[in-house]
Amino acid sequence: MSTDLLVKPLTGRVAVVTGASSGIGEASAEHLARLGARVAALARRADRLDELVARIERGGGTALALAADVTDVAAVRAAADRVAAELGTADLVFNNAGVGLPAPIEAAVDQWQREIDVNITGLMNVIGAFTPQLVNAAAERGVADLINTSSISAQNIYPHFAVYAATKAYVSHLSRHLRVELGAKKVRVSALEPGIVDTEIQSHTTDEAALRWLASAKETMECLTPQDIAETIGFLAALPARVNLQQVTIMPTGQPS
Repeated sequence: MSTDLLVKPLTGRVAVVTGASSGIGEASAEHLARLGARVAALARRADRLDELVARIERGGGTALALAADVTDVAAVRAAADRVAAELGTADLVFNNAGVGLPAPIEAAVDQWQREIDVNITGLMNVIGAFTPQLVNAAAERGVADLINTSSISAQNIYPHFAVYAATKAYVSHLSRHLRVELGAKKVRVSALEPGIVDTEIQSHTTDEAALRWLASAKETMECLTPQDIAETIGFLAALPARVNLQQVTIMPTGQPS
């Protein structure tokens, strides 16, 4: 094996990261580029994406900014076409865009509708647009990866997180089904279920009870960082083609459940 592949095990791969303008997505895009992948960074905030691409390129990597909302199916399909044309066929998709807006069910119809739109419909838009590329890449190169961001809330019960948790349970269960369907085509599918990660997504929360719970949690333990998740994504993608971690639960050491 060449020295380059030891240092940069994703050399030659084309990675798509959604939700790439901040937090887990931003850290993952940078980390995958450091591991040698050509990275397409997809999110709504074009200015943040341009800054991200500039940093990757200054570090010697290759990246493409794709300003698009995952809930816009036409925009996601257009983004997929650009990836294929400008970077090559995608063989790694980190389907990470999501939103968490905990609130009482009777008081926040607009908020839970947004969670469904992004966490389920947006997720499916990305799967629909990029799965043909993953299948083609796997046929040519022997492996491809679809990694979906779920949450530990897919398994547990948290007050005022009902819709968010339900959307993430959808992600985990869908991923198990897709692993069976796509594994036969050499596309590995994984669901990543993190505990509390210190990202800006929590700043979008307006529910006072949820804010108190999050604040208390941060006082009593050290949360995960976006870099922790990014390194996990890199690890999954660099595994031998015969190895598929179906579901990865990654928790802060101090978070009980």
